[in-house]
Amino acid sequence: MEYVKLSNGIEMPILGYGVYQIAPSECERCVLDAIGVGYRSIDTAQAYFNEESVGRAIRRCGVPRQELFVTTKVWITNAGEKRAAASIDDSLRKLQSDYADLLLIHQPFGDYYGTWRAMEKAYRAGKARAIGVSNFYPDRLTDLAECCEIKPMVNQVETHVFNQQTEARKTMEAYGVRIMSWGPFAEGRNDFFTNETLLAIGAKHGKSVAQTALRFLIQRGVAVIPKSTRIERMKENFDIFDFVLEETDLAAIAALDTGKSLFLDHTDPETVKFLLRIHQ
Repeated sequence: MEYVKLSNGIEMPILGYGVYQIAPSECERCVLDAIGVGYRSIDTAQAYFNEESVGRAIRRCGVPRQELFVTTKVWITNAGEKRAAASIDDSLRKLQSDYADLLLIHQPFGDYYGTWRAMEKAYRAGKARAIGVSNFYPDRLTDLAECCEIKPMVNQVETHVFNQQTEARKTMEAYGVRIMSWGPFAEGRNDFFTNETLLAIGAKHGKSVAQTALRFLIQRGVAVIPKSTRIERMKENFDIFDFVLEETDLAAIAALDTGKSLFLDHTDPETVKFLLRIHQ
């Protein structure tokens, strides 16, 4: 496994397992499978409604808690210092852990300044080993980083070959924020799995499109959390440390970047309204 070092010295696995859209009924089994394959980083969130399943898997897996890296996120409905603090404690209860390795603000809406103050307190109290944000565009990240006491350590954003966050990363790097990708396969959009460039480069290295895309991201220092409910895919996604993409490969894949989201535009007022209404 390779790691990225956060600004506070904590080392985070560059490859993890995400549980977005995995039903609670099968999440425990999936996390146990992933840990069995070798994953040590698990990414969940309050809004996924499967923290309890992740917690049960962590308890049952047989791997010491300190060898796992567990991420969860505070949702908009828990925004604000008081609500966020209570929700963090609730998340830890569900995860059956005294701490989260990484605690993130899930969306840059609502009273996220109050949420950040609660996360700073959780960090100082040892309830989180690292804190950060998710889906923060450069303007919001700059605003928070300039106004808070503890700078965000991670920003988890949509990052894949079609949206490589090249410009946004400049702002992250200026504040010592490490990038983490959600949706590294673009959820199959834009004909991801039949892309000719990825197919050709993968064939050259004896790897799949998914492996090629993941390798591209990690060679660029992007932490990734691919999701699959099938253990054979979990193994495939994990098997990306035995080859290296050449400079010509990297350049060809870099050329796929459109610089645009395939999902949501967080600067669109209708997107903001949509996100604010979820789980209300």
